Amino acid sequence: MIKFKVKKAKLIKIVIFRRNYKYGFIKKIKLIVIIQCEIAKRRCSGYHCSQSFYERSGGFEKYSQDQDMRLLMFECGGCNGKGVNSLLSNVGKCLKKEGKIKPEEVAIHFASCVTLDNHHSSRCMFINHMKQQVLKTPLKDALILEDTWYSKTATRRRLEGIYKTNRS
Repeated sequence: MIKFKVKKAKLIKIVIFRRNYKYGFIKKIKLIVIIQCEIAKRRCSGYHCSQSFYERSGGFEKYSQDQDMRLLMFECGGCNGKGVNSLLSNVGKCLKKEGKIKPEEVAIHFASCVTLDNHHSSRCMFINHMKQQVLKTPLKDALILEDTWYSKTATRRRLEGIYKTNRS
């Protein structure tokens, strides 16, 4: 269940998971959807995000290497992230038609280019809006997570204070 609370005209997301990690919810994930920044994708192939998935490193270290999962990557649709709704709705429609993967067996990862301050840009100002868009799709019961790959250089620059840590 996901609840929203307005505080000082800023939307703060409070996530309450019906299933906790320690109860094996992560083990039930069959599809990982990575949403990448359209602007960052102009100069990034997404190689490191997919490599992190297959190596189970970075934002994917919580998943077992033995876990059989599919990977799907796409862009947000540009600033304001409205493309997230239509693309995830299409994924939900395809999953329903195929009948092999349920919405609660999907994890949506917002890529590090969206969630972290890095050389591509600052943290996306529309990330909370995009998370709200997920709730309007058939995948509203999917697990929503941030981060995919942690660049060593960007991590060092965050520690040095050059990049913001962007954790709200």
